[in-house]
Amino acid sequence: MPDSTPNPDPDDRSVLDSDPSNDGTSSGEDASSSTDAPDTEPSPPAEDASHSSSDERNSSSDNESEQSDEAKSDASDDDPVVEDLHFEDEDLGEKLRHATEEQLDNAPFGIIQVDDEGAVEFYNQYESKLSGMDPDEVVGRNFFTQVAPCTNNRLFRGRFKKGVRRGELDETFSYTYTYKMRPTLVDIFLYRDEEGDNWVTVQKY
Repeated sequence: MPDSTPNPDPDDRSVLDSDPSNDGTSSGEDASSSTDAPDTEPSPPAEDASHSSSDERNSSSDNESEQSDEAKSDASDDDPVVEDLHFEDEDLGEKLRHATEEQLDNAPFGIIQVDDEGAVEFYNQYESKLSGMDPDEVVGRNFFTQVAPCTNNRLFRGRFKKGVRRGELDETFSYTYTYKMRPTLVDIFLYRDEEGDNWVTVQKY
């Protein structure tokens, strides 16, 4: 007897077979899990990065400040300490630049500081006693024409002007003062220092 069971229709698939959910819930879940973004370490908060950058800037600023202080300290160490001033000193010109006002005022010889035109900027006690003129009356006046007119000549003022023009002045010579005093023989030292200050120093015989 022939088999009465009908041949299965290939298009007649069971609901279970055609149900897309039958692909396997577990495999679907696995697929879903496998497509999730991989776990990564959370990046540090922006706040921390900002603080780190700020700390680096502060550290750099501190280093620059320390270097600046060291440079100032080194420059200060380079300045020579002037203990005594003597007219005969070979480095007298630069000593004058580094001496204190008190040292200049108490030096055992005359010290006059003038600008390029000859106006007096400093007049010490020795020179005041020698000339009989008070420093307060002298400062601001022209040394060659108003304070000591006897120096207004080629021998004295001429050397000064020539040195100022060249930017180099280092002259020593003997001279006779005559203004407001009996003729007085003195040694004169004219000097222009590295800062461009002009000095007239006077040593009485």
